Amino acid sequence: MNRKECLSSCRLYGIVDMGYTAEHQLLPVTEKLLAGGLRILQLRAKNHNPEHIENMGLQLAPLCRKYGCLFIINDYPEIALNIGADGVHLGQDDGDLASVRGLLGKDAVIGRSTHSPEQALGACGEQADYIGFGPLFPTGTKPGRQAIGLEDIASVQQQLPENFPVFCIGGINGNTLPSVLEAGANRVVIVSWLLTHPDITGTVRTLRKELGEA
Repeated sequence: MNRKECLSSCRLYGIVDMGYTAEHQLLPVTEKLLAGGLRILQLRAKNHNPEHIENMGLQLAPLCRKYGCLFIINDYPEIALNIGADGVHLGQDDGDLASVRGLLGKDAVIGRSTHSPEQALGACGEQADYIGFGPLFPTGTKPGRQAIGLEDIASVQQQLPENFPVFCIGGINGNTLPSVLEAGANRVVIVSWLLTHPDITGTVRTLRKELGEA
């Protein structure tokens, strides 16, 4: 299975966010996520310098390969290239996608954060491989970012090509997930609730089953 085929089968997207994971827990927490069958994982390390992020990425890349999980670096295409990651995730202000595609190649997985239907369609138009859509609810992961709610999920997915991966994100947890799915979502990113859960591996398994991935 190539990277894009693997991406299309993903329903649950995990993020090792260094805002919630102590550095000495980086490998154990990642292993717990992967042991649950997670198929796509991003390293997000805001407020760390690029060299430090690259060092962390070098530790995670072989672990993800061992488990057959796509490994994505947040924000830094050069780091993704240097460590042999599967791709990169870009924010709205992280430059144009075409130049990143030129750097990483056609097989790389490139995602874009989007916060409105217009941005979602724009990301698809610039040939992102997937989008994050949110934040749906207020979230401590992105303080100050206004929640966009659930109203646009179904219509955005109808306007995008069939099976284009839309990963809804922002404040999704065990309590809010049912309403997100009811609103039409079929792919989600779960960050803080999963990283701080007492049973990470079991919860990944349960979520994948609930999303129809397992």
